[in-house]
Parts: sequence; structure tokens; C-alpha cells
Amino acid sequence: MKFLREFLESQEKHFEKGGKLEKLYPLYEATYTILFTPGHVTTKDSHVRDTLDLKRTMFTVVIALIPTVLMALYNTGYQANLALQQTGQAALDSWQGSVVQWLGIGHDPSNLLANVILGSLYFLPVYLITMAAGGFWEVLFATIRKHEVNEGFLVTGLLFPLILPPDIPYWQVVLGISFGVVVGKEVFGGVGMNILNPALTARAFLFFAYPAQISGDKVWTAVDGYSKATGLAQYADAQLTFTFDWMDSFLGFIPGSMGETSALACLIGAVILIITGVGSWRIMAGVLIGTIFSVLLLNVIGSDTNPMFGVSLGWHLVLGGYAFGLVYMATDPVSGTYTEGGKWIYGILIGLLAILVRVVNPAFPEGMMLAILFANVFAPIIDKIYINANIKRRLARNVG
Repeated sequence: MKFLREFLESQEKHFEKGGKLEKLYPLYEATYTILFTPGHVTTKDSHVRDTLDLKRTMFTVVIALIPTVLMALYNTGYQANLALQQTGQAALDSWQGSVVQWLGIGHDPSNLLANVILGSLYFLPVYLITMAAGGFWEVLFATIRKHEVNEGFLVTGLLFPLILPPDIPYWQVVLGISFGVVVGKEVFGGVGMNILNPALTARAFLFFAYPAQISGDKVWTAVDGYSKATGLAQYADAQLTFTFDWMDSFLGFIPGSMGETSALACLIGAVILIITGVGSWRIMAGVLIGTIFSVLLLNVIGSDTNPMFGVSLGWHLVLGGYAFGLVYMATDPVSGTYTEGGKWIYGILIGLLAILVRVVNPAFPEGMMLAILFANVFAPIIDKIYINANIKRRLARNVG
């Protein structure tokens, strides 16, 4: 590592002002600071410091996402191998199936290694394409604006593949993350200026632009022609028989987006984010309060034609992208609220809207994405109300 650091430092002169590669300085700076601590220190008087800077914040979120990534690798392969077993097919008719055959690991759903390897063959290409396409836009805008490449994309680049189905076309991954980075973030001025979560913006774009590849029954399992509805879809359609038990849903052994199925993995991530102070427990608690209120109210109201009115609180918490959205998306410090009181209102609003969309509109049983994006829009207004109220209280004390 010492050799690598010395090599990078020896090349810095080419990227500094006046160097031949001056325009590529943001790319150099991003590479150096990801690998090593910056060597620049203050020479002025001491000032307020915080060890939890942006870099540490983003890397903490990445660490908190590791349980969901591991579950994505396992469950994606498990669902595919299970589908092959149920349909009697010998192998996947795809390049992933060819690789598995070449490795000679088979398609046994009870084989941990076989599931993880197959799942990796679906998840890793989507992740690498996301990082390449999104990274291109990050570097381009940083170069044009002459500022550093921010570490925030490390989180966006990992969140986005986790909320996609395993068989998503690669060209749609490129379009989606490009839309999320450019329209969801860069047009507002970059990290810290965006009002919408970039990863959710990217997924919303794909959902409305290409619904056939982002919804329906055949997109959740990486087996051509195999149809298996998610738990939410089965609940929403009274004609379908519910085939999952609660524990499988909690652990994540059900069809769905690659990293959203396991509430347990999300719960582990929540503990990490709360202990480190990176994720707001107030927002998480607010989402739960809004969810509990709306679920109990709709359970009491009931419906003879819509079975979603009768879904219990316990099931709402473990189905769809609820847990993932609560832990990783709602707590986004940029697109969410930052006032302490506003965090409660913001979280409650998400909880209320998520359940309302799920229940009242059974054609779109997953409501967490739209609920968070809608709350993102109102986050500045919520903060403004609390800031103005705080100013009035201070003025009143000074006058008195």
C-alpha cells in the first residue's frame, strides 16, 4: 500500500492546475481519497471538527448494506434454483446457466455455494454496470463544475442494484441510473442539493417507463417463462393462494427485488446505522408510527372486495420493500428532513402513505417507493416550518 500511495502522490503534479491532466483532477482525487486519508491539513486556528465526515458516513452506510447484499447473492440464486427444481428444467437458458455448468456446481437449491455463485452472476453485473454508468456522470459533472467527486455515489451505486429484479436488462440499468444521477441529483447541483433520493428516482423512472421489466410475476425469478408472484401481489389478488409463511418472509426466502426481501438483513443494517448515528432513529420510529396507525385504521374499516384491507401489521412489515425503504431510503440525510421535530413528521408521513398506496390501490401493491419520493418533496417545507417556529420562540424569549 505504501508503494501505491507513493505512486499516486508522484502523479499528482500531472492533475494539479497547469498539469497536462488538469481536467481529470476530480477523478484522481476520488481515487486517492477512497484508498487513503487526504494529506491536506489546516494551518489556521483550530475550529469545530467532527470525526464523522461525509466519507465515513457513506462508508458506514455501505457496511450497513452488507447483510442485504449477502442476502441478495443467496436468495437470487436460491429462487432461480428452486424454480428450476419445481419446473423440472435441467439448467438456466442464459449465460449464467452456462457458467454454472462450466463450474460444475449444479442447480441444487439446498446447496449454499450453488445459490451464492448463481446469485452473484446476476447481482454483480448489474452492480458493475451501475457503478460504471453512474460513475461516468459523476466524474463528468465534477469535471465540468471543477469540484471533487463525492463519495455519495458509492451508496447510490449499491442501493440501486438491490432494488432491481434479478433479470433486469442491462441497458435499462444504464438508463435508470443515468436518469437517477442526472435528473435526480446533478440538475439540482449535486450531492447535498438534491431533493429526491437518486436511487429511488432511478427505480421510479424504470417502473413507469418500462413496467414489463420492473413489475409483474415473471420478473422476480431469473428463470425464463417462470411466473411467481411476490407476497404483496399474492395478498392483493384474491384469486391467488398465499404460498409463503411469515418466517420465510422475515428471513427473505421469497421472490422480490434482489436486496429487498430480507427484513432481518435490513434490521441488522438498522442497528448499525442507529448505533453509529448515521441513520435517524426518529425517522425510522416515525415511519413505524405512521404504519401502525394506518394499518390498524384500515383493518377496522375493512373491505369485501379488497383483501389488502385485512393484511395485518406483522405482514406489512416483512413484505415488499418496506423494511429496506424504512432503513436505507427514508433515512437519507440529504433528501430527508434534518430538523429533529421534522424527522418525526417526515417519518410518519412516509408510513401513512406507504400503507395507503399498498392497500387502497391493489394494482400497485408496493407503496414504499412512491411514499418516500413524495415525502422527499415535502421535506424542505417540513423543515422550514420547524425552523420558523424555533426562530419565533427565540425572538419571544429575547423580547421578554
